Amino acid sequence: MKLKVRGVTVNIRIWNEHLEQTIVMLHGFTGSVSTWNTVAQSLSDYRVVAIDLVGHGQTDSPKDIAAYTMDEQLLQLNEIFQQLKLHHFILLGYSMGGRVALAYATAFPREISHLLLESASPGLKSAQERAIRRSSDEGLAAIIEANGLEAFVDKWENIPLFATQKKLSLNAQQAIREERLSQSEIGLANSLRGMGTGAQSSLWSRLEELKMPVTLITGELDEKFCKIAEEMQALLQNAHNVTVKQAGHAIHVENPEQFATIVKDAIKIKES
Repeated sequence: MKLKVRGVTVNIRIWNEHLEQTIVMLHGFTGSVSTWNTVAQSLSDYRVVAIDLVGHGQTDSPKDIAAYTMDEQLLQLNEIFQQLKLHHFILLGYSMGGRVALAYATAFPREISHLLLESASPGLKSAQERAIRRSSDEGLAAIIEANGLEAFVDKWENIPLFATQKKLSLNAQQAIREERLSQSEIGLANSLRGMGTGAQSSLWSRLEELKMPVTLITGELDEKFCKIAEEMQALLQNAHNVTVKQAGHAIHVENPEQFATIVKDAIKIKES
């Protein structure tokens, strides 16, 4: 389905529409609602709402950078939830979508009953780190615009963060590649500029404010994000940290059945 939100047409996919308890899912950079297909099918007891974030999938990719800031993305999401009449729901985000989910939970804490973050971070701690990352993200955005999507995907799928995906079946790897190739150059470039890790304000100091249950999910082979999750857990009031054996950054892609089980178990534990 498509919704018009703050001047942007947003693509949304819903599974199990007749059910009441809802999990909203936010994909990572170069992703789309399609990344959740297998996981959503394993969550038959929940309504699953997946959203193509601005600049991704079938959602608009405006030329105006103002549509991509984190603050604007949060306002877009809040209006989507209002249009869908979603209140007090479970919010799950992966990587970039995890940063968005965490920022939304910080801005609208009463709307979230349970926050699940897969391979996510609260941003970079220092202004210097953010400035360096903004420069790096701007360089990558310029490369995408100059060289085109296929050249970027060729490079992106071979970065160390995704090395573990080389163990997936050829069909699975091809599906991931096709999802990345379905994006637009301007959408990805502006996403990096507007809500890349360098552009986002640090949320480290806000973690202690969150009172809802938070489940942190990381793959043991993704050492950087395992360390971030440990640091986050120490600051959160009500957090559970799950490390998945033999998995990297994108657990929901590398082992979707196990990921769905972790989500179901986490929700049930917090409900009991």
